[in-house]
Amino acid sequence: MSRYLISFNDGDMTFPDEDFPAVAQAVRTLRAEAIEAGAWVFGAGFSDYAPRVVDSMGKITVGPLQNGPVRLGGFSIIEVATDAQANEWARKIAIACRCSQEVRKFIDDSTSSSN
Repeated sequence: MSRYLISFNDGDMTFPDEDFPAVAQAVRTLRAEAIEAGAWVFGAGFSDYAPRVVDSMGKITVGPLQNGPVRLGGFSIIEVATDAQANEWARKIAIACRCSQEVRKFIDDSTSSSN
């Protein structure tokens, strides 16, 4: 089994405000499906864009590591056997969130997981 990060950028979810309850319900339903399938590890969206950088000396700086036009808006981490299965979950998440999803496979390292 491999873990995958499925994510979208801040601002990618574009729909009328009145559709938010339906989108939220679609995401909750999909999360329940992924939990039932044993694929769900963790996921969340961000409420605002307020990153901070902590260096090796403990100094805290407000802002991203590097300024850029792309900011992470939300993500899901799933664990499945194949790239095709990860892509299928990304497709389902894209439907629920109403935006395309980026899929990245984590480096397999059994020592870094609590499972």
